[in-house]
Amino acid sequence: MSSTNWLGPFEPRNTPIPVVREAAELIIAGGLKAEALEDARPAQWSKLIFNSSVNGVSALTGLPHSPHFAAEEKLSDLGHVLHELIEEGKKVAAAVGIKLHEDPWEMNKIGAMTNHPPSMLYDIRHQLPTEVEFLSGAIAREAQRVGASAPLHSAVYRLIKGKEAAWNFRDENQPVAAHG
Repeated sequence: MSSTNWLGPFEPRNTPIPVVREAAELIIAGGLKAEALEDARPAQWSKLIFNSSVNGVSALTGLPHSPHFAAEEKLSDLGHVLHELIEEGKKVAAAVGIKLHEDPWEMNKIGAMTNHPPSMLYDIRHQLPTEVEFLSGAIAREAQRVGASAPLHSAVYRLIKGKEAAWNFRDENQPVAAHG
């Protein structure tokens, strides 16, 4: 694993920072990268914004996390959509009072070189329930809670929920009963 494992207290528990540091040291001793954080929320939000943006676009396009996700040269490049989703997520985080630990756009550019299929793409390909509630849905709900705007994350959330609904829709070309 090449990325750093972020460890820190998770709400609502306030794990003592010495325990967090000890856990990080054990991970490092095992040959992995780790960073102890006194407050995990900035890292959680960085990862949430990155994952919601990448997973959502991957699920909707069928593409793995590839260079398409960072390209912004042409009008048709997907990097524009990713960048806008990430910027929107950053605005919601700021409205919540979170200063991000890492820039999700930079995380995207690095990850785009892996051609890795995100978990939500796997779920879509296999018609399994996705984690969209906890990604784009979480950002959309948090935006609503603090009076911020998240139209792109709301749209991604609704489109993926629509894909999930389509897997079990059996009434095509069947008249809908009148509602009175």
